[in-house]
Amino acid sequence: MRVVVLGAGFGGLELTTRLSEEFGDRLDVVLIDQSDVFTFGFSKLDVMFGRALSSAVQHPYRDIVKPGVRFVQTTVRSIYPATKRVETDAGTFDGDILVIALGADLHAAATPGLVEGGHEFYTEAGAFALRDVLSNFAGGRVIVAVTSTPFKCPPAPSETALLMDDYLTQRGVRDRSQISLVMPMGAPIPPSPAASQALLAAFAERGIEWHAERVVRELDPARKVAVFADGDDMPYDLFLGVPVHRAPAVVEASGMTVDGWIPVNPLTLETAYAGVYAIGDVTSVGTPKAGVFAEGQAAVVAGGVSALVRGATGSAQYDGRGICYLEFGHDQVARVDVTFVTGEKPIGIFDAPSQAFAADKVEFGTSRIQRWFGRTWSGVGGSLV
Repeated sequence: MRVVVLGAGFGGLELTTRLSEEFGDRLDVVLIDQSDVFTFGFSKLDVMFGRALSSAVQHPYRDIVKPGVRFVQTTVRSIYPATKRVETDAGTFDGDILVIALGADLHAAATPGLVEGGHEFYTEAGAFALRDVLSNFAGGRVIVAVTSTPFKCPPAPSETALLMDDYLTQRGVRDRSQISLVMPMGAPIPPSPAASQALLAAFAERGIEWHAERVVRELDPARKVAVFADGDDMPYDLFLGVPVHRAPAVVEASGMTVDGWIPVNPLTLETAYAGVYAIGDVTSVGTPKAGVFAEGQAAVVAGGVSALVRGATGSAQYDGRGICYLEFGHDQVARVDVTFVTGEKPIGIFDAPSQAFAADKVEFGTSRIQRWFGRTWSGVGGSLV
């Protein structure tokens, strides 16, 4: 039996690892991704703020050596869910089971002026390029803004504002700088009131301006102002934007999306097509678009695939739980444990920032690199062994 997995992020890596552990060479697993390396989302901020080199946080897919798993670096051109056929630049792949974990594509150009007058920090290329931009920034008005919803990793804009405060302070230019965080939500982390309250207190303590329920419609590079949806504007010297997120074009062309994303059974991650699953950011499952949720969904799909292979009835169900780490700066990291159940209000538990959770976050990353790639990684700014 062949399982074709599209996308080698948290979801694809966890799924293929679980299938290899259970079946080894008895299952033919093809993992496809257009990139040649995996990078944690939080590592982008490490590189951006000069805490790590890009080479230290990129994990080559060529290092994946698992029984039954074959990695193919190529671009997916067409998806035919009814027949579970995928056409790529490396040829056609037919699967008995198809799992779509292609994430969300980012479109900086969808916000007029962002490409010409600002910077996006959510792609690997964008974040890595900002390392030099920030090192040459002499201070001034900084705006960190979300341009649309939904977006990946809801804590990241708040983390960026707090780390920017640290960074400018360390460089001795904070006293002549202003940091503003602009978000379309009424709270920094809506599912966790306690986390939001802690963040708002940190913003107030460090002089970071919080602008809730505001959407940046466009940038005017000539005047160096961000224009809001209501027509108001805000001047800036440095604009860091979270760009518009959309399902990949190849997914939209497949006919699987509804209102922009792939609908799935929230308990099993099955799509409307038999033998076809979708996990992670590409779905409308109802959890935040963050890797830890894709990882949890992958565990459920692994159980479903295992049942199909064995001719049994699957029993695993997705519980909607995810644990995210939240950088507060000053070498302090908080933890948010949130559970999303369809039709119910999210339940969030907040653990206050500490150095202990900073160590937990490093362990979170190192354990997954060991599990997925079979290599030791020494964490933030560290090296591969």
